[in-house]
Amino acid sequence: MNKYIESKQEEFNKVIDFFKKDISNLRTGRANPSMLDGVQVEVYGTRSPLSSLSSISIPEARSIIISPWDKNVLKEIEKAVTSADLGVSVVNEGDKIRLTVPQLTEENRRELVKKLNEKHEASRISIRQVRDEIKNDIEEAFQDKEIAEDNKFRFIKELEEEVGLRNNELKEIRDKKEEDVMRI
Repeated sequence: MNKYIESKQEEFNKVIDFFKKDISNLRTGRANPSMLDGVQVEVYGTRSPLSSLSSISIPEARSIIISPWDKNVLKEIEKAVTSADLGVSVVNEGDKIRLTVPQLTEENRRELVKKLNEKHEASRISIRQVRDEIKNDIEEAFQDKEIAEDNKFRFIKELEEEVGLRNNELKEIRDKKEEDVMRI
């Protein structure tokens, strides 16, 4: 791998990691603790992530139990989860909160796949932007006579292969998530 690609590996990895994190919030009809990653709870005058205030467990395929370590913040947690609009039903059971993930309809599933495809395309665009930066660096090095013409074409070919691998990785992640969303 050439130095131009190596210098931007971290950016390629960030795009893929962001895509994984971004689609983890898409509902699949099954309970998943990552659904609650973005929930912030207002307690003791500050906003804290839900995961720092409670334990989160999955007793069944379609329910999540949130057990706060401090029972005094139960109402605040319930309010935060309700206002997060996750598409789940929220039940306060006195000492814990039970979230029930409803079964997805076919229309909901298609809408989620549409959102998934939008996020996938945005990630592909980000990969292309990184590719363009690298390509510009290679062209600049050639213009400044730092590399020979043969090396320029070899580096660009390696770049296209790397971009192809990264796009395939994104597609595999997308396909797996689509399969999860469409599974009944």
